[in-house]
Amino acid sequence: MLGLLRRQREGKRTRTTGPASVPAPPHAGLLSCRVLDPVGDPLPAADLRVTDPAGRKVVSGESDPYGMFVVAVPPGDYRVAVESEGLTPFRGEIHVTEGAVAQLGDLVMLPAQLPQLPPPGDWEVDPAHTTIGFTARHIGMARVRGRFNGYRGALRIGRRMEDSQLHIVIDSASIDTNIKMRDDHLRSADFLDVERFPTLEFFSERFVHRAGNRWAVTGVLTLHGVSRTVTLDVDYLGIGTGLEGELRAACRATTELHREDFTLNWQHMLARGIAVVGSSIRIELDIQIVAAS
Repeated sequence: MLGLLRRQREGKRTRTTGPASVPAPPHAGLLSCRVLDPVGDPLPAADLRVTDPAGRKVVSGESDPYGMFVVAVPPGDYRVAVESEGLTPFRGEIHVTEGAVAQLGDLVMLPAQLPQLPPPGDWEVDPAHTTIGFTARHIGMARVRGRFNGYRGALRIGRRMEDSQLHIVIDSASIDTNIKMRDDHLRSADFLDVERFPTLEFFSERFVHRAGNRWAVTGVLTLHGVSRTVTLDVDYLGIGTGLEGELRAACRATTELHREDFTLNWQHMLARGIAVVGSSIRIELDIQIVAAS
């Protein structure tokens, strides 16, 4: 770690002329670095962002297949941020001189400390701190945003997080897009048909750790009387303590649904002159859980 910090400090002071193959444009300088993974191998596709001292973005991009990042910028002071999934972000500052290369040198990205997982046991979704929302296209143009206001959920966390189970039940009639006429139509037999199918349900017993704070939760979603396999892309945010001292855990999750998969036929609706929301719907969940009482 000390060696990394020393290299980074030395990199801030380094000024060399640009290589012949990468000439600096007139009245500009070059900023360069090489991003390495924790074992010292080049790290491609790391996200880099260069901002001015006021925090305004100047340029952003990714490291190349060899971990290199070289960019021309006007002379001046800059802040550089480097991020990659599962690794501790780098933050640094550098001064760029006209006609020269300002080098940050080798940036070794260290493993990120993962947030503590909630302890095994039974947990409940807290409706007061949970949102189940969606975004869809209206006849391919404007976005329609909405949410479901009625739901309940339970999570049983196993000794290994991978052995956990999740069950969420949503009141389909609680759909809310802030326009009553549209909401009534979405509750009708043309869409959710809430008289026949009063709930949407999601059940999962497959939790897969992807990288860093990211998990995949795969289960069966039953909507409009049809069951399909759906995977939630989950960003785990960690655990904390509520106002009354209770232990909480939080995450964000997203997935995309296609209405035709649940027998909501888009072409049939177009033929009848119905065009309320598009065929692709993005689901967005902000969830907090508390220990079951």
